[in-house]
Amino acid sequence: MNPTLVAVGLSLFSAVAYASAAVAQERLAARSAGSGTLRLLARGAWWWSVTLNAAAALLHVAALRYGTLTLVQPLGALTLVAAVPLGARMAGRRVTVVEWRGTALTLIGLGALLVTASGAAPDEVLSLPQALAVAGTTAAVIGVLARGARPGLRHATGSGFASGVASALTQTVTVAATDRSEPTPVAQIVVVSLLVAAFAAGGLLLSQTAYQGGLGAPLAVVTLANPLAAAVIGLTLLGERLQGGAPGLLLALVGAAVAAWGVVALSRSAPEPPAAPADARPAGLADDDGHPVAAVLALESGPAAYEPSLLPRQPSPGHLTSL
Repeated sequence: MNPTLVAVGLSLFSAVAYASAAVAQERLAARSAGSGTLRLLARGAWWWSVTLNAAAALLHVAALRYGTLTLVQPLGALTLVAAVPLGARMAGRRVTVVEWRGTALTLIGLGALLVTASGAAPDEVLSLPQALAVAGTTAAVIGVLARGARPGLRHATGSGFASGVASALTQTVTVAATDRSEPTPVAQIVVVSLLVAAFAAGGLLLSQTAYQGGLGAPLAVVTLANPLAAAVIGLTLLGERLQGGAPGLLLALVGAAVAAWGVVALSRSAPEPPAAPADARPAGLADDDGHPVAAVLALESGPAAYEPSLLPRQPSPGHLTSL
């Protein structure tokens, strides 16, 4: 079977699972307000959302085994696309014109990227020195971006970079662990796996900080910075190439711009959530975003954001969810 089709199919199922889990967490958060974290463990719905998140993460890892970083990472925007009908259904309304427009632009842009990024299944991995160099460089960049406690787009950019690097390292672990022709030292796989965990957790924490200052713009930045970081690693260190030469590169740039336009439109369709009283939230849960997929978009390569947000009420026209 064509590895590109396998990667796209796995990415699609992963996106739907991530979005479904986030919506389920949203509903559970509203029903469990003030009940405490421990009571969530006794709820089947909570475990169902955890299972969905884990399944989505595994599907994404599998997609990275069959598709290049330049193909798989941009498809993470499908999570936001999948959330449109799910969010509308949960809110008891129809999908708005703004949401349809954002969805169409995102899909058109991703389609253009799909044409240029298609190729054979990945077979190259980062060496240990390369992985450490990527980790050190990224950590330094994130350190500069995250200076200062005030949340903003700098934290969102750092979150996207961290998550993109985590996916690149995840692909290295996956390919190395399944390659029987040239066995990779176990120590190298363990070290890179630890780096994956560190960057995945860091991406999540940075996204939570970024969303405290508002949702729309940070959500778009996280969604766009993630594939950018992964693509840079894939094109410079893993020998990935875009199809079609100069015309293919132009098509990829146009597709990326159109997809970014769609992501921004969908991100802005969610209103900035007002601050809710502290006693209205379950103990131990995050108190930031009100968007059904805000957290999962920031962490594409691992179990994403187990903290629920608030249940969307009937939104005003042009909004994905509303508080």
